[in-house]
Amino acid sequence: MIEIEKIEGNKSVFETLNAINVNDHKEEKNGLSYVSWAWAIAELFKHYPEAEYTIWKDEKGLPYVYDEKTGYMVYTSVTIHGQTKEMWLPVMDGANQSMKAEPYSYTVKNKNHKYAKLDKDTGKYFDRYGNEQPEYITKTVEAATMFDINKTIMRCLVKNLAMFGLGLYIYAGEDLPEGSEETYLDGYISERDLQILNNMLNDKQAEYVLNELGISDLSQMTNEQYGLVMRSLQKKEQEKDGNKRTA
Repeated sequence: MIEIEKIEGNKSVFETLNAINVNDHKEEKNGLSYVSWAWAIAELFKHYPEAEYTIWKDEKGLPYVYDEKTGYMVYTSVTIHGQTKEMWLPVMDGANQSMKAEPYSYTVKNKNHKYAKLDKDTGKYFDRYGNEQPEYITKTVEAATMFDINKTIMRCLVKNLAMFGLGLYIYAGEDLPEGSEETYLDGYISERDLQILNNMLNDKQAEYVLNELGISDLSQMTNEQYGLVMRSLQKKEQEKDGNKRTA
């Protein structure tokens, strides 16, 4: 009788795959992390050569389901030592928006608008680089192609393997607010980073930082500038702790 969970030494399938470090094989896109599908499949068969995977197909042999309102969805399943787990994934574009059979547009609030200044002559808002920043912007999602569906199927397989433990920890961020809510189009720091900075700097330090960077408000700081300031603050804290220990 085949055991549901193969034991390698004292480890189950989940413990074996979950212990593998996938950080060197991650790909980042729009705040989400993905594991290379080719590496993930190779890693699976390296440990469990008898493993099997299935890509769901309808009666016409198409590897997806489609709904006009919600878009495309693909399904996979993976079987290791008699245990089968299923997974599903919508077909999304580079901005993680659901793709459909026809292109469509949607309107979102422009997060840079709050940092832009009103030009009284034109009645428009511009950032410090001279770029117009309207309150709302329109984005377009292109129609899905078989190339998009194929990519999603492979990503779905990788997510399927995460149910067995491989790279599961990198999906923890999916339960947090979307990364797009914390980033800005032209590289300004997020509200969360701004709050952290305000809590760390006293009035004298804040004034010094503004003068050094040539900006009138901390919200105009770029992500790169934020990193430099934070490293400087952390260095000073470490020096302060060192002085306390030697005193």
